[in-house]
Amino acid sequence: MGEMSMNKAIHAAVRRDLDRFLDALDRFRDADRRRAEQLAVAWQNFDEQLVRHHEGEHEIAWPALEKVGVSRDLLTQLDAEHDTMATALAATRTAMGKLRKSASATDAAAAHAAMLELRRVTVVHLDHEEAEIEPVYLAKKDAPEIKAMGREFAKVGPVQGGTFFAWALDGAGPEESEAITHTVPKPVLTLIAGLFGRTYRKSVAPTWQQ
Repeated sequence: MGEMSMNKAIHAAVRRDLDRFLDALDRFRDADRRRAEQLAVAWQNFDEQLVRHHEGEHEIAWPALEKVGVSRDLLTQLDAEHDTMATALAATRTAMGKLRKSASATDAAAAHAAMLELRRVTVVHLDHEEAEIEPVYLAKKDAPEIKAMGREFAKVGPVQGGTFFAWALDGAGPEESEAITHTVPKPVLTLIAGLFGRTYRKSVAPTWQQ
């Protein structure tokens, strides 16, 4: 099993959810209000996770990566891609909001089109970031700057942390799971993801078990 950074494992969770949404929207039945509400709740979680991830990269990861040798020009390019993603995310947020209110097949089709564009620009960015940054994360994983970065990302409340772990591990493969959990003591992870991730497991995870 190859080594993977937590960053790449988070990217895998983003890709999984985008594919799940596209599949669900493609199969959406007109006037299915229960399904529209399920998708809206799942979308709210995804939206929050993606925004938090990219804001954290800009505020926490980029300064640390620049200290270990990543060029400012590259980080500026990645931020520009974040801006493109933010535009697509806002359009999809609007489309998913309309679907929640109407539960119509027409709005599901519009949401699918918006989600397709969001996936396109997101995958372009994730592929670029992983090609440039993943080798740095692996090579510099023991650098003080990267370790300090990890501690900053870990400064979250138990509910936010539990939801994150439940989401990131939902559907993760062995390599991704190892990347996400290897720095967290198992008893701590069990407590956080088990106790504080229960909302995700009750309200979001069933969306993908149709």
